[in-house]
Amino acid sequence: MSNTTTIVRGWKLTRVDAQVLAFTDCDVDLTVDGVTYLASSALTPSEAVSSLGLAVDEQEVQGGLSSDAITEKDLASGLYDGAAVQVIEIDWNTETLHAVVGNYYLGEVSRSEVAFSAELRSQAGILAQKRGRYVTPICDADLGDARCKVNVAALKKTGAVTHKSGEADFQVSGLSVGVDESFAGGTLVWTSGANLGQTQEVRAHRGSTVGLWRAPLFDAQVGDTFDILPGCDKSFGTCRARFNNGNNFRGFPAVVGEEAFSYANQGEAGLDGGSRNVF
Repeated sequence: MSNTTTIVRGWKLTRVDAQVLAFTDCDVDLTVDGVTYLASSALTPSEAVSSLGLAVDEQEVQGGLSSDAITEKDLASGLYDGAAVQVIEIDWNTETLHAVVGNYYLGEVSRSEVAFSAELRSQAGILAQKRGRYVTPICDADLGDARCKVNVAALKKTGAVTHKSGEADFQVSGLSVGVDESFAGGTLVWTSGANLGQTQEVRAHRGSTVGLWRAPLFDAQVGDTFDILPGCDKSFGTCRARFNNGNNFRGFPAVVGEEAFSYANQGEAGLDGGSRNVF
């Protein structure tokens, strides 16, 4: 008898912290090559699309958030970003590997309150990613990295929530009221409370008011503390004036842009043919 009716699908995820999780769409747990594939609703696949040559294969998996398997806290912590995924076919009757469907990695992960969905991208997708530097007026380094060289630790501030203005907006202590938007675009790391260790992007900062792009995983409470680091708009002016780091600027501020081909109206004040960039 053909074993077609005994074939099920399995997914083995290897997270960035090296933890391995495995799931199957079979109705019982299966152990293959020493790895236990859990029978659960943690993952549900879409139709798989395979491509010839170096074209990128893509499919999608969806699943419910389970405290025993894939949790929203782990997703928010980035433990699944770029995780390796091996998709296999299993003969559940003998608990043996039937075929390897493909090796993928997790692409974009989106979350809702009770579920998540994630793209599975083939290894060819890595080849499709852009590499190398860009010739643009803005810097392509990250604030504080080895190429930027700014000592961000010296710029770190600590604070605490004093009042909640919304799910992602807070009045805080520890930040100078006279500083205007100095931490907008930066990062905030919770150092106490239910969100301990979570890192979030800062949407806006004005005086003692801080707004985040996304509400914390758990409701922040008055008294919760945090560390906050500034952001950088990656312009040459900000690099030189705010961080005194113009010598390490990793962009090309004098590059000619499209505006160079837009001719001014005759007699328009201040246009003398000189450079738009002031060094």
